[in-house]
Amino acid sequence: MEELVAISPVDGRYAKDVSALSGRFSEFAFIKYRIRIEVEYLVALSEAGVIRKLTVHERRFLRKLHQKFSLDEAKRIKEIERRTRHDVKAIEYYIKEVTGKSSLEDLKCYVHFGLTSEDVNNLAYSCMLRDTLSQEYLPVIIQLEENLIKLAEKYKAVPMLSRTHGQPASPTTLGKEFVNFAVRIVRELRKLDTKLPGKLNGAVGNYSALHFACPNKDWIQFSTNFISSLGLEPELITSQVIPHDKISELLHTLFRINNIVINLDRDMWQYLSYGYFRQTVLKDEVGSSTMPHKVSPVDLENSEGNLEVANSLINLLAGKLQITRLQRDLSDSTVKRNYGLAFAHSIIALKNTIEGLDRVHPDAGIMKEELLKHPEVLTEAFQTVLKTQRYEAAFEDLKQSTRGKKISLQHIHGYIKNIKMESRVRKRLLALTPEQYLGLSVELTELGIKECKGVLSSFEHKTS
Repeated sequence: MEELVAISPVDGRYAKDVSALSGRFSEFAFIKYRIRIEVEYLVALSEAGVIRKLTVHERRFLRKLHQKFSLDEAKRIKEIERRTRHDVKAIEYYIKEVTGKSSLEDLKCYVHFGLTSEDVNNLAYSCMLRDTLSQEYLPVIIQLEENLIKLAEKYKAVPMLSRTHGQPASPTTLGKEFVNFAVRIVRELRKLDTKLPGKLNGAVGNYSALHFACPNKDWIQFSTNFISSLGLEPELITSQVIPHDKISELLHTLFRINNIVINLDRDMWQYLSYGYFRQTVLKDEVGSSTMPHKVSPVDLENSEGNLEVANSLINLLAGKLQITRLQRDLSDSTVKRNYGLAFAHSIIALKNTIEGLDRVHPDAGIMKEELLKHPEVLTEAFQTVLKTQRYEAAFEDLKQSTRGKKISLQHIHGYIKNIKMESRVRKRLLALTPEQYLGLSVELTELGIKECKGVLSSFEHKTS
């Protein structure tokens, strides 16, 4: 099997999880996207009156070059590239070769007319990134987001001990902790709701060849219309290379989303180690090659590792692509061919996190037991209320009697009973338990859920 001899785990071990990306970022896909740009450019030249009008049959013929593009045709282009040692020129020669055998023979000299390779490549990459985001990435991250929302809704009132600095802290609810991650992710998703950039302006960005050949044509407007027709944002002020600042911004957004999911993975891993959650036991699964009892959180661990690989690539891409020597150098070319790897490792990780969350369920008994073992977490509430009774030393006294000590609820109650205060206040303090000290966590969870659902509804058309 091919996956057994693949060098990259993306093409081997994890190939089944990201097979759709081969239609977005493979060499075959990149060639196909560039053929589309070249073909649509020729059609646009016709519509703008630069070349003769194309018949309906000729337009259909041209568009079939990318719509019906096959591996055999890709192999032909690679044969030409071996001779020319230039990938875009090989595509140009291939299109001329095909059109030369049709009624378009008289127009084959206009293939790649006045363009530089980067005009084709940047548009192809932006289309690849856009399609990958909408069709491959967003459905997975939205599924994770929806799962977090469901967990937040289901467990919004389930008390849980917090741990700041890893130590027992004021209680929260399980749902509130899930919605924290959901809100963070959805706020980053909103930043992905922008068009990717594109440029078509020649060798150094000045439309020099196009303007000299056809000085009466408004090439700025032409390129604006053409780029917009591809669903991209026209970038008019460039060198030979489009500024990658907007793409870098997109990549940094993916980087931050990945970091948020790493945070989620690690927190869930920690909660599992505390016993707050149990994992569904799969009959034939093995958790250790030597310890029969093990049920390991491998999905969460695999997610964390893949996200770290993805972010190392994203960080390289985001930084590297903002810089080019003078008007152009080629060191970015091989780097950009790794877009697919960055997305692949991200998507593999997200699927692992989804699976990891699907396998866990909270152990309410353990969580309650843990809360009751730490009545000292109520001292925050006690010292704050005592200050309303003009007892200024409340914090210091409670610090002295509880910090670093193992205490009981009765111990704290004894302290409260000896303080002078209003009877109604004392009664309220003595009735408080760790399970009740939840602040506005339920209300905040509901607010977060509402925000997340509102943002997700705006993404529905992008993944349909």
